[in-house]
Amino acid sequence: MPDGVEALAEIEAIKQLKARYCRLLDTKDWTGWRALFTDDFRSDTSPSGGKVIVGADEFVAFTRRSLRDQPTVHQVHSPEIELTSATTARGVWALEDVVRFGPGLNLRGYGHYHETYVKVDGRWLIAGSTLTRLRVEFFNGFVAVYVSKPLQRAIGRLAARLG
Repeated sequence: MPDGVEALAEIEAIKQLKARYCRLLDTKDWTGWRALFTDDFRSDTSPSGGKVIVGADEFVAFTRRSLRDQPTVHQVHSPEIELTSATTARGVWALEDVVRFGPGLNLRGYGHYHETYVKVDGRWLIAGSTLTRLRVEFFNGFVAVYVSKPLQRAIGRLAARLG
């Protein structure tokens, strides 16, 4: 397992991977975004009202259909990254995201990404991600509404059916 300067370089590479994740998602560069995941990537948004999706292609297609061309802003910070071997790692990132669903309907969420990473052919990739939410607000230019956890789950199930 890497240590010292080598470990710091590996952790920095994972930070760069997550930065690309946010930028490519928000700019809707679906081809570039897909390249960040292992083929067997597993997304679990069930703790925040969503669902489990297995397979990077399926996940990217679902996200693309769900977001269409709607503006989004994803910001992550305060990473807690642990190298678990020379080619595996796990991390937790604090998240704030904003998604515009349509005129006058926006979501602002706060939570965490809990992720696993694998180094393949010298490149770190995201192998798994679980999204948890601490708070979700729907807002427009005039009103913001806090959404409780049970209502978040119900909205997530509805969005999954519509997506």
